[in-house]
Amino acid sequence: MSSDFTYAAAGVDIDAGERAVTLMRAAVEKTNRPEVVGGLGGFAGLFALDTQKYRRPLLASSTDGVGTKIALARQLDRHDTVGIDLVAMVVDDLVACGAEPLFLQDYVACGRVVPEKIAAIVTGIATGCTQAGAALVGGETAEHGDLMDDDEYDLAATAVGVVEADAVLGPERVREGDVVVAMASSGFHSNGYSLVRKVVAAAGLDLAATHGLDRPLGDVLLEPTRIYARDCLALVEELGVEGVHAYAHITGGGLAGNTARVVPEGLAAVLDRGTWALPPAVRLLEEHGVPREESERAFNCGVGMVAAVAADVADRAVATLTARGVPAWVAGTVQRSTEPTHLVGTYR
Repeated sequence: MSSDFTYAAAGVDIDAGERAVTLMRAAVEKTNRPEVVGGLGGFAGLFALDTQKYRRPLLASSTDGVGTKIALARQLDRHDTVGIDLVAMVVDDLVACGAEPLFLQDYVACGRVVPEKIAAIVTGIATGCTQAGAALVGGETAEHGDLMDDDEYDLAATAVGVVEADAVLGPERVREGDVVVAMASSGFHSNGYSLVRKVVAAAGLDLAATHGLDRPLGDVLLEPTRIYARDCLALVEELGVEGVHAYAHITGGGLAGNTARVVPEGLAAVLDRGTWALPPAVRLLEEHGVPREESERAFNCGVGMVAAVAADVADRAVATLTARGVPAWVAGTVQRSTEPTHLVGTYR
């Protein structure tokens, strides 16, 4: 038999895949919750839902990826943080409806399995799961040597959570007079990177230089996404659904666009730019040609999550989040309006 006709010669190295699993095993096992049944290596992940714990449990699910931020990770050859981004994109969508993330499964497609690189990526995923309180119950690494370059890869994940039927958060709970509490982002998170990369390339910005920032631009752009899941759940635990009415995860579409998704018809969230400072990295991109209107559509502009809360608990909401290490502030109010949710004022 010709040695040309082996799986490895066709671009799939089974041995490398098995070594990658070995390298990532310890990190994955650290994410286990008591409900996890079995271990890494099975054909499916098993999770025992305690039906005695809930009255009317609803399962919630979310699927997402990291997007073109991965291109910067490849360019800088740093792969230990994009896994955190991946987890953030799915678990913080779950918590937006009040669901507790239970478990997650990942999918890594790559041109060639380099065990150390795959282990770094999945260790990042495990780190994100630990931050979110979710178990990493399984995943898949697929080697696509005839479709992707050797150093190319992409990530996706699905997470499952649970929420009581009478505790689902959303626009149905939001009412006139509610206060919008903003939670600071850790950077660009995982949205807008096609535009970021276009500006960096067109302006010839050196990723190793600071450009007036407090650290190299590459470090700023690869800053992992802040994961809000546990903090948002703690806020509901503290204030109840009578106090916390909705969350909006600020991703593609920006602050106004995503906040509008949790505001019912006839109302609008009016958000005051003067309550926070536009991040220096966003200003840098604006200096190189990005219009302010486009910044506010493509980037989170410093706010990664917002909560619509009852006015009488707004101060407690800010205090609770701040005590948990999440910078938070009152950014606006929900008002009766025929205009869509929008931003007013000027950034500090």
